[in-house]
Amino acid sequence: MSIQDLIDDFAFLDDWEERYRYVIELGRTLEPLSEAEHAPANKVEGCVSQVWLIAEPRKGADGTLRLHFRGDSDAHIVRGLIAILMRLYSDRTPVEILAIDARAVFGKLGLDEHLTPQRSNGLYSMVGRIQADAKAHPVPAAS
Repeated sequence: MSIQDLIDDFAFLDDWEERYRYVIELGRTLEPLSEAEHAPANKVEGCVSQVWLIAEPRKGADGTLRLHFRGDSDAHIVRGLIAILMRLYSDRTPVEILAIDARAVFGKLGLDEHLTPQRSNGLYSMVGRIQADAKAHPVPAAS
């Protein structure tokens, strides 16, 4: 599912109660993390709920480095927000990840207006972590 599909799905839903249910449903689609992956090193700071994110470097079909993300939380709505972030960022190159304007996408989804300030701060902490992971995987210079 592309981010545009997600934007279209949100636009189709009539009210925010339905959209919240949809976000929670999205959270049920996350790839599971093992018990060992729920480690402090994978924990995202700045979130009220417990959140763990893992970036896995992988070669794309075209041979480029891409980052595959997995995540988990102890809160259902946050798991859904992680699922949205996975659709936005996972399996992209570090350059693509750093070029994504998350605030613009969240604005199109209406998330900025409908999340509590604490949830918004946590969401942007997750974005910051994803961007830091992208910066930690520089693209090799062309020869």
